[in-house]
Amino acid sequence: MRLNQVTVGTTDVGRAEAFYRLLGLQLIVKDAHYLRFECPDGDSTFSVELVDAVAPVEQITVYFETDDVDEACARLRDAGVAFDTEPADMPWLWREARLRDPDGHHLCLFHAGDNRRNPPWRLPRVP
Repeated sequence: MRLNQVTVGTTDVGRAEAFYRLLGLQLIVKDAHYLRFECPDGDSTFSVELVDAVAPVEQITVYFETDDVDEACARLRDAGVAFDTEPADMPWLWREARLRDPDGHHLCLFHAGDNRRNPPWRLPRVP
């Protein structure tokens, strides 16, 4: 099984398109109610669909990995994007920064490298 894509809701498709393009995603599908993006690396896609309202308290965080968290944050900050937390090294061996998209969805820009799937505390593989 592979995770194919994540879809979030938006109340403004144009605003969401501008934000996720700024983030660095490549738009591949677009209509008045739906956008689908390819991530620049890997096989994952990310989509946005028009909804009447976005839940004010969301329990999901979408993680986007980048090789240079600080550079990505500086570029976004220069474009007016606000961050909830600035880039920092975390005890789980990632460097990350937290922000929200224009609809309030929680996002994390991070770099984990091999530690994402193979941290020192990874459980043994089961045969």
